[in-house]
Amino acid sequence: MNLDLLIENLTNPALLFFLLGILAVQLKSDLCIPESSSKFISMYLLFSIGFKGGQELAHSELNQTMLWVVLFGVISALVVPVYSFFLLKKKLGIENAGAIAAAYGSISAVTFITCVSYLEMSEIEFGGYMIALMALMEAPAIIVGVLLLSFFRKGQKSNGVSIGSLVKHSITNGSVMLILGSLVIGYVASDKQAEGIAPFTTDIFKGFLAVFLLDMGISSGRKLSDFWKNGYFPLAFAILVPLINGLAVAALSVAVSDSVGDRLLLSILVASASYIAVPASMKLAAPEANPGLYIPMALAITFPFNITLGMPLYLQVIRYVS
Repeated sequence: MNLDLLIENLTNPALLFFLLGILAVQLKSDLCIPESSSKFISMYLLFSIGFKGGQELAHSELNQTMLWVVLFGVISALVVPVYSFFLLKKKLGIENAGAIAAAYGSISAVTFITCVSYLEMSEIEFGGYMIALMALMEAPAIIVGVLLLSFFRKGQKSNGVSIGSLVKHSITNGSVMLILGSLVIGYVASDKQAEGIAPFTTDIFKGFLAVFLLDMGISSGRKLSDFWKNGYFPLAFAILVPLINGLAVAALSVAVSDSVGDRLLLSILVASASYIAVPASMKLAAPEANPGLYIPMALAITFPFNITLGMPLYLQVIRYVS
């Protein structure tokens, strides 16, 4: 592994602000980001990345490689929750296994956005269609998780939530709607129109990302105490499974694309875990699952692992297997 690449990633201001948030909680500081501001920044990041992705997509030609990458990503989103569920079921129970499997089969938009920023700083090109793939990979894992829960609930009462309602909830989820809508708007906007809002969509992006990761660090720090009550198995899962997923995709994705940027984004999508859309869905589908377990796993363990060690590791594998 390239040590310079690792050091560069670890000294990324966005990551350091994330660590500052965790440190602030440990030191019992009153540092916080107002909830309304946090929501606005979340919306801004999704809007910006979606719009820029639409612009990239408008300048890209649909080809066989793009279709293979999308198919690879969607299949991964269907496969990962299945084997994750069986790894988790005996240790953590059916309800928790279903929720965690759905989270790790789905994706983290913030991890994706951080990776996009990393690629831009490293001047590595990627396709705008990857934004659409990110949105497409969110719902399949939720559906698989619910199907597994329904199948393995022996003698348990149904909570009355249909697959159809969960599919609709996944598609109409605010983050999915915003990024897909921004993607479409960016696609139809002309270069001149896009240039008019470039100071908002591009110039201030990294600053907002740093503030958002500070907020994520504060949120992660607050959830760590509950997480440790569940022993070391969730910790091992939250590191090893994403690592295996990311490394496997980094190596195997050479079969569907020769773009380093696209392969890294695909790897980080499969390696990431959802802590926004899936928890919202699992409140309906698995109300007995412990959010104090699956949210910290995704947010406080897998997320920082991916943006510190994961990205440079996957990038090294991609460059080696090419």
